Amino acid sequence: MASRRSGRLLDGVLLLDKPVGLSSNHALQRARRAMDARKAGHTGTLDPFATGLLVCCFGKATKLSGLLLDADKAYEATIQLGSETDSGDLTGTVVANAEDFTGVTEEQVIAILPQFTGAIQQIPPMYSALKRDGKPLYEYARQGIELERPPRDVFIHQLNLLEYSPTELRVFVQCSKGTYIRTLAQDIGRALGCYGHLTALRRTQVGPFTLDSSIELEALQNLSEPEQTLIALSDLPAGLQPVNLKKEAL
Repeated sequence: MASRRSGRLLDGVLLLDKPVGLSSNHALQRARRAMDARKAGHTGTLDPFATGLLVCCFGKATKLSGLLLDADKAYEATIQLGSETDSGDLTGTVVANAEDFTGVTEEQVIAILPQFTGAIQQIPPMYSALKRDGKPLYEYARQGIELERPPRDVFIHQLNLLEYSPTELRVFVQCSKGTYIRTLAQDIGRALGCYGHLTALRRTQVGPFTLDSSIELEALQNLSEPEQTLIALSDLPAGLQPVNLKKEAL
């Protein structure tokens, strides 16, 4: 997602803490306007209800977008047990409820989590941007149409229980690109026999970048020199720094 408009030529990476309620592109454009930057793009979409690390690339750094789209990511996710929604999260319509549900035990949760670590397969949600015949799946879903979706291979490096209550879980997930945390929440609920859906999601890491080093959008907009928050190309972690090829090597 790149944007070419009038503004300053700035090069670097911004670690933005996306607020709830904004799409990733809206958050990016507000950051771009705060910087008065000409060219910007982000490296992986967060749903509007989700918060956390949005890596924004400016100028020459937009060439890194592909590398970071493919990078592993980490999240803290809250799963409400007892019901399932058509979208897999709190924005959807409830489509299933567990009868006489009073909760699960912590032992039950700990027992099923290992089946969702390592190499697993996920069926992408209908409410996703994946395309079929040139149209995003979510457009079919909004029309009440459900299409068959082939499972996708993903890898869950870590899945740890952070907080437990009989009807709600908070988990830490470190995973490969292409992993749907909404689908993971849904599958965990089904494995527990009680259904489940995502009620909160916070991204804490993208590749080598962590949320600890990020800045909130409102704080960025209030800075007199917001460009000072950019990580210069020369200061990027190893593997992300641009390489200048000599003319004779081209």
